[in-house]
Amino acid sequence: MSKILIAEDDLITAKIIERHLQEWGYRVFIEKNGEDAWHTLEQENIQIALLDWMMPKMDGLQLCQKVRASRSDPYTYLILLTARTSTSDIVEGLNAGADDYITKPVEPAELRARLMTGIRIIELENKNKRLQKKLEKLAREDSLTGFLNKKNIHERLEEELSRGLREQQPISAVLLDIDRFKQINDTYGHNVGDQVLLEIAGRLRENVRRHDHIGRYGGDEILVLLWHTSTEHLRIVADRLCACISREPIPTDAGPVKVTVSVGGASSEDHFNISAEDMIKVADLALYDAKHQGRDRVEIRDILE
Repeated sequence: MSKILIAEDDLITAKIIERHLQEWGYRVFIEKNGEDAWHTLEQENIQIALLDWMMPKMDGLQLCQKVRASRSDPYTYLILLTARTSTSDIVEGLNAGADDYITKPVEPAELRARLMTGIRIIELENKNKRLQKKLEKLAREDSLTGFLNKKNIHERLEEELSRGLREQQPISAVLLDIDRFKQINDTYGHNVGDQVLLEIAGRLRENVRRHDHIGRYGGDEILVLLWHTSTEHLRIVADRLCACISREPIPTDAGPVKVTVSVGGASSEDHFNISAEDMIKVADLALYDAKHQGRDRVEIRDILE
């Protein structure tokens, strides 16, 4: 049910409008002055506001200006109620932030038509906002796993290292690579490869804290950032992540597939001024060690090695 505010100091006019709005299925709020109307707008999710041009404490134009200066989300469709009909007055009202106007006395048919226009515009505005959020999410996340993409996980590492430097708290990076992932794709097909990635993504999420971050760093490489994690605790977490993948086969359309990962890790403990690039290089070298020593294992490298 859409919420509509009537800001009108003439109680008879307000009640007449209220009766029509309630008959049309709207939930109605009535205020007698601009200040009370502003408070209602702050407290309630008002879709449409009917604002009298002339009212005590704050007139309709001032209220329009305040709404537009202070609130953009959710959008409120503003309609001025006025006896003024000159072009200059109409322009002044629209320039103040009003979306539309209705001249007094209010004709029910015209009011209903203008409200329908307002509802359509609000629906379009909400649709555009949902689309914008979706586009922002697509720009930030990997489309398959829902992890941060390479650009954003790298930026997050830079941010976390800066925070770690300020607070003198260690940040750890875990770089995982799926062992023989190309062989999985070649044997079972890319659809099964995607299923493997999705299952790995789910298992990793279950084994990190909510304030840690996961990103898809390459085709089959995943980067996990661990806040406030020393080298000692890095080993514990990395072993857990490695084990959660290999402990049982991954169910796929081609049947259960045994999957392991090689894991390399590095911590900024005692090296708080390390750059994101150097941190990843060290974790990558550790990952290479894990691959070279037989896969399905964890290797940790010290920053100074």
